[in-house]
Amino acid sequence: MISNLYERRLFDQIREVPRHVVLVIAEKDLDTVDAYKRISAFASWCNEIGISRVTVYINMLRLGEEVNQRLRSQIVQRITDCLQSTSVTATIYSPDAPETISREETPAVSISIGYGGKKELVQAIRSIAQEVKNKELCADEISEDTISAHLIFKEEPELVIRTGENRLTDFLIWQAVYSELYFTEVNWANFRRMDLLRAIRDYQKRQRRHGL
Repeated sequence: MISNLYERRLFDQIREVPRHVVLVIAEKDLDTVDAYKRISAFASWCNEIGISRVTVYINMLRLGEEVNQRLRSQIVQRITDCLQSTSVTATIYSPDAPETISREETPAVSISIGYGGKKELVQAIRSIAQEVKNKELCADEISEDTISAHLIFKEEPELVIRTGENRLTDFLIWQAVYSELYFTEVNWANFRRMDLLRAIRDYQKRQRRHGL
């Protein structure tokens, strides 16, 4: 529900929405329960304006694999706890194991916890190499579609929103090559529905060129 006149004005300006939106947030911004609850709120805001798919990437600091593994486990548990009381359909991916939280409401939400694009591409290449070794695939048959089919996140986003930063991570480095990028001045702790609406307003003003 739109809570104030400014949000209503932004909402009324929305004419075209991306089908798939990626949200990139920093692990350090997930320091309160509200920060976790805002993930499900973000999915609901997207649903209100007709966005059908949401992918959330939680960028982990380079603190060493043992520390990051503990942090990933804590984040998975906290996100799971927050989403259990909602109707959001979510699949959580981490380098450790995927976890699905099944609900009926759309948009479907994918949450990647430190599962970057380099790791995803390495896994895809290993899978393809194994198929070639097993003679299930000829090397000459490998194409862009082959690589895309072996990725975990197969859908290309139209819009990538990075909160509180003006640079990207390596997430979806294959899929997001033609995506529109939007950087917010506010970090995730202060992100509001109006910030999403501003991003969508900016997106619909752009002329997408798909690399041309």
